[in-house]
Amino acid sequence: MAALTRDRVTTYREGVEVEFPVAAATKIFAGSLVCVNAEGLAAPAADTLGYTFVGVAQEQADNSSGSGGDKVVRVRRTGVFEFDAASLTQAMVGQPMYAADDQTFNTAAGVTNDVKVGVLVKYVSATKGWIDIAR
Repeated sequence: MAALTRDRVTTYREGVEVEFPVAAATKIFAGSLVCVNAEGLAAPAADTLGYTFVGVAQEQADNSSGSGGDKVVRVRRTGVFEFDAASLTQAMVGQPMYAADDQTFNTAAGVTNDVKVGVLVKYVSATKGWIDIAR
């Protein structure tokens, strides 16, 4: 590749919602936390080595009987969402939170692989809070 020597028409979109191909033998539920695995395929969020959080599923994607990439899932990459938590206190507001599973987040002390899902922005109870997934 070489540097531009003239103007270029660049395709654009907001990027708030993006589609990801779904991993083989995988079902992702609407409203769940979603990661991509080491192959770049979408999977339910989990405290799993090699996973990277990408957002919240906007629809269900059932690739249970398919090969990797046979289905896609639309994921929202920004926003503030209420999810279950493993163990929270009010003092944790502003701290990073990490995936425990596809509907539960935890502090760094409660996970092994540090799959960051966002920052706690509102404490609801010891087992529920709002996380800003863009941070």
